[in-house]
Amino acid sequence: MKIGTDGVLLGAWVSLKDNPFSILDIGAGTGVIALQLAQRSRAEMIDAIEIDENAYEQCVENFENSPWADRLFCYHAGLDEFVAEMDDSYDLIVSNPPFYTDDYKSEDASRDTARFAEALPFHELIDGVGSLLSDAGCFAVIIPKKEEVSFTKLASEVNLFPNRICHVRGTATSEEKRSLMEFSFRKTPPEITQLTIETTRHNYTEDYKALVQDFYLKL
Repeated sequence: MKIGTDGVLLGAWVSLKDNPFSILDIGAGTGVIALQLAQRSRAEMIDAIEIDENAYEQCVENFENSPWADRLFCYHAGLDEFVAEMDDSYDLIVSNPPFYTDDYKSEDASRDTARFAEALPFHELIDGVGSLLSDAGCFAVIIPKKEEVSFTKLASEVNLFPNRICHVRGTATSEEKRSLMEFSFRKTPPEITQLTIETTRHNYTEDYKALVQDFYLKL
C-alpha cells in the first residue's frame, strides 16, 4: 500500500519532548507513523489499531520486519472496541484519520459509499482519545485545514485543547490544505507555524527536507 505524505508529516512533526513511555497510533494503516515514532523515540510500548484486514496484515508484517519489532504491536480492532477492552492509558496518541469530505467524491458511487463507511468520524476519534490519553499526555493529528475549527470545538468538549498547530501548503502560492495539531488537557495559547512542501514539482523546501529527511532514502 502507498505511503502518503500526511502520515509521514505527522510522524516526523509530533513532539517527543516529554519522552513518552507508551504510544498509540489510531487507524495505523500500514504502520508508517508508529514505525517513525519507534525510530525517533525510546518509547517501550508502541501500540497500533487498524480495522481494515488487509492494512492490518501489512502493518503486522512491517512491524515484524523492522528493527523495533519488540516494541511494536498492532491490534485488529475498531476504536470503539479497543476503548471498551483497554484499561491502560497512553502518553502519546497519534492519528492520521481516514476522512471523507466533498473533495473526495468521485464518479463511482459505490466507491464513495465504501470510502464514507471506512471514514472514522471525528467525534468518535476524539471521544476515544479522551478515554485513552493519560492526564499529562499529548494527542497529535493531521486533518483537512477546513475542519480545524470544528475539530477544535469537538476536542474542547472532552477538555482537550490545541497547544501546537502547523498549517501545511503544497507550494508557496497554493492554499493551506492540512493542519497538523497537538492537543493536551492543558489550556495554553497554541504555537502556530506554517510549512510549505515544494518550491516546484518534486523540488522540496529546506524546511520540509529538514523535517522528513530521516525517513526517505531519496529526497
